[in-house]
Amino acid sequence: MADLFAPEPAAGFVPTDAAPLAERLRPRTLADVIGQEHLTGPEGAIGRMVAAGRLSSLVLWGPPGTGKTTIARLLADAVGLRFAPVSAVFSGVADLKKIFAEAREHARIGTRTLLFVDEIHRFNRAQQDSFLPYVEDGTVVLVGATTENPSFELNAALLSRAQVLILNRLDAAALGKLIARAEEIEERPLPLTEGAREALIASADGDGRFLLNQVETLFSIAIDHPLEPGELAALLHRRMAVYDKDREGHYNLISALHKSLRGSDPQAALYYLARMLTAGEEPLYVLRRLVRFASEDIGLADPQALVQCLAAKDAYDFLGSPEGELAIVQACLYLATAPKSNAAYVAQKAAFRSAKDTGSLMPPKNILNAPTKLMKDVGYGKGYAYDHDAEEAFSGDDYWPEEMSPQSFYTPSPRGFEAKIAERIAYWDRLRQERGSK
Repeated sequence: MADLFAPEPAAGFVPTDAAPLAERLRPRTLADVIGQEHLTGPEGAIGRMVAAGRLSSLVLWGPPGTGKTTIARLLADAVGLRFAPVSAVFSGVADLKKIFAEAREHARIGTRTLLFVDEIHRFNRAQQDSFLPYVEDGTVVLVGATTENPSFELNAALLSRAQVLILNRLDAAALGKLIARAEEIEERPLPLTEGAREALIASADGDGRFLLNQVETLFSIAIDHPLEPGELAALLHRRMAVYDKDREGHYNLISALHKSLRGSDPQAALYYLARMLTAGEEPLYVLRRLVRFASEDIGLADPQALVQCLAAKDAYDFLGSPEGELAIVQACLYLATAPKSNAAYVAQKAAFRSAKDTGSLMPPKNILNAPTKLMKDVGYGKGYAYDHDAEEAFSGDDYWPEEMSPQSFYTPSPRGFEAKIAERIAYWDRLRQERGSK
């Protein structure tokens, strides 16, 4: 479900009717977890580990509110491990040393420890390295949780010792099951029309923790009639995303934003950006679309467009909401007002198509390295023209496979910086023709 179930209750604890809704809905077994059946089911990676009674180190990667902490706690119970949680936000080297020492003491009496590290990506490289000897000698089974791409945020050495499992954002069906469980335990339905119920689910954007908090608020208020979407938004002081159950509104707005940027209309682009963010869209999703736009629709016409978008992503990561949203606005306005070119996008498609069509043609031997005598004997590197030794640092050599005539994939636009790139390419083409290369 969600990592909304801390702190862990004592063994055998049964929550009372006065306990928070999230506590009363806490999964007791992995089978109770909603939305991650691809992992927890009999054929899933976690299901197979539990069935075998052996747990390897894991990294649980997924959006907020999808069940990372819950799954880690239940895993420890399922395979009989001691559960030791730590947060990378609040812990340092001293805390880790204490945990490792305690784990070794328990290991001496035959009790293994599952070390759960929440937001493991927030530990620096040296701190991540400190896990390695304890993972390797079996002192702890490491289970890390992260919302960030492990490929970029975790050490390669740590990744090589842990299996990465991807948790899905909770879809509308899973969130609907959460609401149904809440209604069952409360023994009454939510006071919402069908449209308001769909709006509530859409506003959660896959986050079970957020949804249950909203549901508990609704159950705590005396409401005498089923609320419509507008009334629900006013009551919760949160704009309900105007997305239907198929998420058409989501795709309509991102399409409108993309087309407004492409059409160089900063006012319309800013309007659709605001529509998405105020409706509860995930800011990092919007940033991913802006980064894509910078390469697809601007490219080398303004190389700074991509830099601006990545800087906005870093600024948002650093500041969070709402302060970091201004950096997203800045990137949006930059893209809308930049010169446009899809030349790099067209070139990519053409080059990839050509690469697939031509298969594994050998490059000309003169431009291949020859690290062995045999390779030199068969002509590798023979006759290579070192461009820096040529006039104007340009040899005009032929770099294409012998079986293939030169191709032209990239044609710069006459706009922005690409106008200068076009001049350079024309200059090199002229020199190449003068020097007799095909």
